[in-house]
Amino acid sequence: MTTKRIGFAGLGLMGGRMARNLLKKGFPLTVWNRTPGRAADLVALGGAEAATPAEAARSADIVVTCVSDTPDVEAVVFGPDGVVDGLAPGGLLIDCSTISPSATTAFAARLRERGIGMVDAPVSGGSEGAKKGTLTIFVGGEAADVERARPVLGAMGTTITHFGPSGSGQAVKAVNQVVIAGIYLGVAEGMVLAMKAGLDPEVVAGALGGGVAKSWILENRSGKMIRNDYPLGFRTSLHLKDLAIALDLARSTGTTLPVASLAAQLEAGLVARGYGDEDMSNLARAIRSLSGLEG
Repeated sequence: MTTKRIGFAGLGLMGGRMARNLLKKGFPLTVWNRTPGRAADLVALGGAEAATPAEAARSADIVVTCVSDTPDVEAVVFGPDGVVDGLAPGGLLIDCSTISPSATTAFAARLRERGIGMVDAPVSGGSEGAKKGTLTIFVGGEAADVERARPVLGAMGTTITHFGPSGSGQAVKAVNQVVIAGIYLGVAEGMVLAMKAGLDPEVVAGALGGGVAKSWILENRSGKMIRNDYPLGFRTSLHLKDLAIALDLARSTGTTLPVASLAAQLEAGLVARGYGDEDMSNLARAIRSLSGLEG
């Protein structure tokens, strides 16, 4: 089988690393990024750089998008010099952004009218997972399109689950963001409580990791919370955007999400104070401040 040619739009913290893994797996790759200057290392590895999304798509069988929000996907795919101006009928779009499930369904319908398939494939695993190629990928779309996408998805992740029609992958990502909001908030509260109680928080975190409180977030982010230092990871402002999507889905389904709502309020406060570009483990910064520690 001929190796599929891939176009890739969006070389941010996640996308750049995902694109690199596609190159490592031998996919011919043409990349585009809205902000110039992020493709040099990929070009050095054998990739090509395009001036527009349309140009990246023109040489591709499959295009992967990984951008920030729903309007960004619409602009990159359907806007001037967008993907649809370059991707031929029979092509496939794989969107790894985290966006609205209902908008995803609408985008897929618009692409079908042009003879182009679409798979929504938002990811989880953070920048570490993107670098290692071990992302978890939540997939929605028609079964035949998902099968076409699997070799590409397999170059970027290790756990790939198809949940149903277009938009269902994005709905599962919303669930994921709700769950991790609660875990981050719980770990933040626990670490601050340990410090306020005069305990050694690092020893506490180590002990908790041997019991039912064990989690990836406790293991990998409690240290940031203890030090009050929050290098990326996953940007707080982006998680706040994701929670807005989840809370919108909750309203449309009549679901009450008190913990996610509280996390969104705390994150909105952090963004307003200028901390939106920090890792979202800075929820501990909010809890510290409310508890009378430095925040």
